Amino acid sequence: MVADDITNCKVAVLAGGWSDEREISLASGKACKEALEKAGFSSVDLLDVADPNFVRDLTAGSYDVAFIAMHGHYGEDGSIQGLLDILHVPYTFSKVLASAMGTAKEVSKAMFRKAGIPTPKGVELPPNYQPSKDEIAQIVSTLGLPLFVKPSGNGSSYGVTKVTCEEQLPDAIEHASADGEIVLVEQCIEGTEITVPVIGNSDPEALPIVEIVTNADFYDLKVKYEPASLHHVIPARLDKDVYARAQELAVLAHKALGCRGVSRSDFIITKDGEPVILETNTIPGMTETSLLPDSARHVGIEFPQLCKRIVELALEN
Repeated sequence: MVADDITNCKVAVLAGGWSDEREISLASGKACKEALEKAGFSSVDLLDVADPNFVRDLTAGSYDVAFIAMHGHYGEDGSIQGLLDILHVPYTFSKVLASAMGTAKEVSKAMFRKAGIPTPKGVELPPNYQPSKDEIAQIVSTLGLPLFVKPSGNGSSYGVTKVTCEEQLPDAIEHASADGEIVLVEQCIEGTEITVPVIGNSDPEALPIVEIVTNADFYDLKVKYEPASLHHVIPARLDKDVYARAQELAVLAHKALGCRGVSRSDFIITKDGEPVILETNTIPGMTETSLLPDSARHVGIEFPQLCKRIVELALEN
């Protein structure tokens, strides 16, 4: 299908599901549906993946492409991507393997290290593991304080705790493993928090960097869903060479995981000007005020055009 008639595609926007981010996903789905309609698509349906009739409706709909507006488990981890591959329905964003690696933070960190992208030092703990007092002391001795404790496979800061003293660490580990996840305990990197969107398939390019400004301990759930104007500075206030290096590393992370369409990598810029990657989001937030659309708008790509471009990338090749 050529670009000129892409708006004739019948699109299924997939949202909802069962993860902690269900409501966020539904908001993204509604926003993407409206944006695609504004971009000229004549047939766009919003499907809740948790609906008992979802598979029947998806297969009966004869859709040309699925626009995935899901976050967290079952939506961003390769699960829904595998189903769509089985059904031979083209879909937006990354394929199964890249989605799974991007969600499993311990795997993506290994890929980043292999690609030469700096990432925080840390330790991985098995699901539901309760370290002894000696092990707790060893972790603190090795990584220092403060620390971040997070589940490996969740998003939007669910289950994340900033630990400032050794006594807090056992409860933070238990909290992060509540859903049976591998737990990551990482050193806290101090500096400027940024995020770098990347767009493209075989030849991806970075969009303007967003600097995240907040008085909170970290970019937590409350801050993430406050108005963008309170927390987004575009372009980020970085030295020219640091800015270019962060964009270069974000593209490298996109390629290292095998991402497709768009991704968004989060970094801390240390006081020495070194970008340290925290994670790569394979399906970034997709409301009009989310980080990726906010960045794209800065270079003249409005939200409807961004959503249309994402569909084009899904149908490329």
